[in-house]
Amino acid sequence: MTRFRAELTEQLPFPREQVFRLLSDHNRLGELIGLPVRRIRDSDQADPNGTGSVRWIGIGPVGIEETIITFEPDHLIEYTVTSFSAFRNHLGRIRLSETPDMSTYLHYTVDFDEVIPYSGPTLQAAMQRVLNRGARRLIERLPQTGS
Repeated sequence: MTRFRAELTEQLPFPREQVFRLLSDHNRLGELIGLPVRRIRDSDQADPNGTGSVRWIGIGPVGIEETIITFEPDHLIEYTVTSFSAFRNHLGRIRLSETPDMSTYLHYTVDFDEVIPYSGPTLQAAMQRVLNRGARRLIERLPQTGS
């Protein structure tokens, strides 16, 4: 079975904590990806967006559930699709690291297998568009979030 990947690397002129705060907030994620997103289950951790939290991405009954499986503040978020979808073995990973000039290096990957034969390249292209659009919006919105 072929594995597919959408990937984004970006150096952002903002502190890692500020970038993480925006990327980890389920209720603000929709601003970045251009789809409605809402947290439907809080994490048991101090941060309600942490490990075990669940977000719904979509409109009404049409969408997907993603569950946060790793949450390391200011460093790493991993999530997987936990509802029926066109993806199998889905893993999203957002890794942040600090650069010597105190800006942030973002490495975002989404790996998955296709469920419907031959749909992988189309899903991969769509996912890549979402990541690229999200990066542009992230750069636009970060100055508004303050440090």
